[in-house]
Amino acid sequence: MNSPRTLPWDWYEGTVPGNVSVHETAYLESAYSFRLYRNQDEEGLTIGSGAAVYNGTMFDVGQHGKVRIGTYAVINPAWFICDELIEVGDYSLIAWNVVLMDTYRISLQPSQRRFELQQLPKRSPRRIESPSSARAIRIQQNVWIGFDSCVLPGVTIGEGSVIGARSVVASDIPPFTMAAGNPARPIRKFSQEERHHGINKN
Repeated sequence: MNSPRTLPWDWYEGTVPGNVSVHETAYLESAYSFRLYRNQDEEGLTIGSGAAVYNGTMFDVGQHGKVRIGTYAVINPAWFICDELIEVGDYSLIAWNVVLMDTYRISLQPSQRRFELQQLPKRSPRRIESPSSARAIRIQQNVWIGFDSCVLPGVTIGEGSVIGARSVVASDIPPFTMAAGNPARPIRKFSQEERHHGINKN
């Protein structure tokens, strides 16, 4: 990373925020990923050694949200909506267009939503400010989340699990489990051989 915190290969003229820690062996494709980043804590986001965050990823992180990306994790264009904590474990793979949201950022009550929409034109920037509780998302190590999936607040996805494409993960997924659907449900458990030696395709 160059000084003042720019990426030499970047097409975008922005900078990487000062409270973002990127390991020297990690790859961050563009500072555009921080266009919606608003965290003001001492450390808001960390990208571990050997990890890669590719163009199109967006870190929509609130003032006190925390995002932690583990070693050798790969983030293809994904959207992080974070007001508390989103953890991506070591060796995990997040595919294209995945949404990870630890908060809904708006009330579930129709009257409150209507009020917020009425207030929106009066605000600058035009941002919904409805109080909404956030619940941490924890993706453990060696997880693969398929494209177009959505992970909802409070979910933990166990080590070694695979989430099928276009799934909505609304509840915890046990370790070494393949899950898919809306809402995502376990399809099968990986065998001991698959866990330690890979799937035999013969």
